Amino acid sequence: MPTPLSRRNFLLTGATAGSVLALSAAPAQAGRRPRGPFGRYGSPSDRLTPRTLYVHPRGAGDFTTVQAAVTAATGTGRTLVIAPGVYRETVSVDADRTGMTWLGASDDPRDVVIVFDNAAGTPKPDGSGTYGTSGSATTTLRPDGFTALRITFANDWLRTDLPGTSGTQAVALKVQGDRSAFLHCRFLGHQDTLYADTRSLDTFARQYFAHCYAEGDVDFVFGRATAVFEHCHFRTLVRPDLSAAPHGFVFAPSTAGANPRGYLVTRSRISSEAPDGHYKLARPWVPSSDTTARPMLTVRETHLAAGIDAVAPYADMRDAHPWQEQRFREYRNTGPGAAITVPENRPQLTRAEAAAHTGKTYLGDWRPRG
Repeated sequence: MPTPLSRRNFLLTGATAGSVLALSAAPAQAGRRPRGPFGRYGSPSDRLTPRTLYVHPRGAGDFTTVQAAVTAATGTGRTLVIAPGVYRETVSVDADRTGMTWLGASDDPRDVVIVFDNAAGTPKPDGSGTYGTSGSATTTLRPDGFTALRITFANDWLRTDLPGTSGTQAVALKVQGDRSAFLHCRFLGHQDTLYADTRSLDTFARQYFAHCYAEGDVDFVFGRATAVFEHCHFRTLVRPDLSAAPHGFVFAPSTAGANPRGYLVTRSRISSEAPDGHYKLARPWVPSSDTTARPMLTVRETHLAAGIDAVAPYADMRDAHPWQEQRFREYRNTGPGAAITVPENRPQLTRAEAAAHTGKTYLGDWRPRG
């Protein structure tokens, strides 16, 4: 199939290089960056706390890779300060590393990039099969109480890397823990970019994303977590390999039927590189491992650009689970993609119902810093 616009060069040549990715990224934060490789966070010789580890790609810290620092950070409440650079590696954090914090040592999340290029259909080096969707993740986070600040999580695999494969899912971040917060972070990929999930079918996990940026084409925010996205920017990408709509779907929640809270998108925006009407807002994911799932998505007070199909913004993933039977709702959205032309295709919350769909109600007794 034709080659999509490459998004790999930016990640290979440096996080501050100009490219399509850099142009489509969330705005940098105001203010000058402090001097030194670790900015405001000091250095290994001037530690924030005895439980802080420093990561620097050229050896100015305790470790040169994020995974090496994670492996050394045993126990709870550990902090990783990650210097600007492109960290081409996969990172896996076990559930026992609770209360972990990763701090990107820059005012701009584009400067600290964790990236790899596995896909679901990529063969494993040991010949034991392919990675599958979960195994494709560049970064996998299992612990509760995780926080990340100003970091880019990316998967730069391209469909042309494995021509003809059906395993085109390529996850940038899979997060499973409860009380997981991502502030001023970016999530870059194509299909299945951000996997906001839980550790098991019967475990609920609350996750909070504030002032974040996510891009992709097919189901690029998906999973069964209770996730709040506040002041975030979602961007749909061009699909040169496709001529007809839809090019893809922004959200694909798989909320457990027993979970009263799924995905909440509030005071955010969805923009698009694709032609008008070429993207669906969402489709429900009812996985074979949980056929009782009732996907839940509420999008409120969010700007939907013309790339979203306003006439039919939702689609079925499987005929046996039509989107109309799921928990999809909207409230006071704006923009051409939010126009209500066919009311039955745009289920709306009443004002009274909207009072139950806020970050506070979704997150309960947890108050993450935003």
